[in-house]
Amino acid sequence: MVPPSPQPAKDSFSYVARQLIADFRGVPDNTPARQIRRHTSALAPLMEALLIKHNIGRSTPEDAIRQNWPSLVGPAIAHYSHVGLIDPKGKLVILYNQPVAGNELRFRQSDLLLRIRAIPGCAHIKTLTIRAG
Repeated sequence: MVPPSPQPAKDSFSYVARQLIADFRGVPDNTPARQIRRHTSALAPLMEALLIKHNIGRSTPEDAIRQNWPSLVGPAIAHYSHVGLIDPKGKLVILYNQPVAGNELRFRQSDLLLRIRAIPGCAHIKTLTIRAG
């Protein structure tokens, strides 16, 4: 069993009192005047929160769409386009770099949206935004 981490000692002296004690003892007090001592947190929960927030090491709906992208739009259009991000409102951004690919994506937008919603984990996507990029 791991013993609990010691809590930082609460300093009952003000900055001026610490300076007087340090002068009386003859030792320098290098504590900044405006230093605020905060409670120390464990690193593991903070790292886990960051991993969840940024989807590191986790599968996302964007990853599933990217994996199926050539089968959704065909290899020719997939070569000139790619999937961007899904915003919190359920809008998926699709970027293209050839005008013909953009026209084809816009022409097949409603069919493409139905096919994307059929992918597991992507049923929450409501609209597509197709733009050059």
